[in-house]
Amino acid sequence: MIYSFVRYLEAKKTVDDRALNHHVWQTLRAALPSGPLTILEAGAGIGTMIGRLSEWDIFSGSRYIAIDSDPENIRTATQRLADNPPPFTVEMETADVLDYLVDDSRKGKVDLLIAHAFLDLLDISTALPVLFSAMAPGGHFYFTLNFDGVTVFEPVIDRAFDEQVLALYHRTMDERLVNGRPSGDSRSGRHLLQEIPAAGGEILAAGSSDWIVFPQDGRYQGGEAYFLHHILHFVETSLTGHAELDPKRLANWLARRHAQVDAGELIYIAHQLDVAGRV
Repeated sequence: MIYSFVRYLEAKKTVDDRALNHHVWQTLRAALPSGPLTILEAGAGIGTMIGRLSEWDIFSGSRYIAIDSDPENIRTATQRLADNPPPFTVEMETADVLDYLVDDSRKGKVDLLIAHAFLDLLDISTALPVLFSAMAPGGHFYFTLNFDGVTVFEPVIDRAFDEQVLALYHRTMDERLVNGRPSGDSRSGRHLLQEIPAAGGEILAAGSSDWIVFPQDGRYQGGEAYFLHHILHFVETSLTGHAELDPKRLANWLARRHAQVDAGELIYIAHQLDVAGRV
């Protein structure tokens, strides 16, 4: 199978839509000031959150700055917005958001900061102060789908080996480096509940936003079979060559998991948290 990250982002939209915590969103929505806002999304991907906010229809006239480090994501998002323009202006930037915010002219102006399925890719203790520097006094944040240390694949193949694979997979998130700096946290959800106040933020609401994918009558919704294959691809690329795993045993485990997807048998759960608040 040829894997495409853009296709993965497209396939997971229905999974994300089910997962987003409605209490957290409604609390944020009630707290936001009326009128147009300046919105910054860190790690905007292919613009899925832009489309979602367009459907929710409460940000008419706002300015939306979408930042992503992948040029292909930005190109895809630009095309998607051309086909379905939102009721607010969108500015796309290809950049690392932490580098983008080094410029003092970009600080202190954002009314709503969004990070969707993104903060678990950063070292949040050092990233949050930089992200909060973008925000105007009293600005709000909406941090969604922050992974929180639990991955489940069912049915069980070999319980001891299943647990070893997932423990090592989670460890790769904690040990990941990008451009020489820490870039990941397998328990970012729970850590945000401590790190946000430490960085000067106030949490207004938090709640679970678990990914839950399961077959119905042997079939998955929309593109969710591909989504599952791509999740397994993430496991493969993270663990291939790992010193603590027998390569043949890992290859066999992955082959059986892919076969479970093809047969409409695999159940997948990832525990995540949504958090909203203000600075």
